[in-house]
Amino acid sequence: MKIAIVQSESIWENPSANRTLFDEKFNTILPETDLIVLPEMFTTGFTMQPQFCAESMDGPTVVWMQSWAKKLHAALIGSIAVEDNGHFYNRLFFVHPDGKLEIYNKRHRFTLAGEHQVYTAGKERLIVTYKGWKICPLICYDLRFPAYSRNTENYDILLYVANWPQPRIQAWDLLLRARAVENMCYTLGVNRVGQDGNNHCYVGHSQAIDCFGNYSLAPQQNDAIYYVELNKKTLEENRKKFPFLEDRDTIHWD
Repeated sequence: MKIAIVQSESIWENPSANRTLFDEKFNTILPETDLIVLPEMFTTGFTMQPQFCAESMDGPTVVWMQSWAKKLHAALIGSIAVEDNGHFYNRLFFVHPDGKLEIYNKRHRFTLAGEHQVYTAGKERLIVTYKGWKICPLICYDLRFPAYSRNTENYDILLYVANWPQPRIQAWDLLLRARAVENMCYTLGVNRVGQDGNNHCYVGHSQAIDCFGNYSLAPQQNDAIYYVELNKKTLEENRKKFPFLEDRDTIHWD
């Protein structure tokens, strides 16, 4: 699978301007890309004021994502602030090339920033089946909770979209490698760069890691699109040779 990791700045609380920003980037996406990954809250930055910029399920950003997925013949993934039935969610969208939507609401809200006071927590994990791969997409703070990330479905790719700030970037690097090794899967972390409206600084470190903790893509710091190709046959051979997942604890999430 060929994956485009879009590590980008974000214009604070301005979905329209951010869609224009990403329009320019998408026009450069290489042919035969299978999956395009955007950071957490890519249309607003990590805002605690969704009342000013959240969108609906049929709002312009969802329609925009569907349009680009169809145009590029690629799946598109990223999270935005959504208002749904009177609640705000930090909601991740997996948009298939035909426009089909699958969603995941962030379960672990970042209490240090007051996210738990603004956004409603998700209740279910999402496992996406796409082009023969099983993908588990999660959001930022979920990374700190290994039990929730546990590979009980034999997923192939664990993927985190994030707004993870510079002061704690060493934890980001360390935890991503831990999740890859303990779950015997490819693990991707896609973070933003730049400065947000609260003057928090982000240095990216988007990366891809194999099931042994080796970098398929080392942590990157520039505003750019990075590509990584993952090989499912190699993953399956490694799991067969080292069947550690057979000894995992059984955890069920409601």
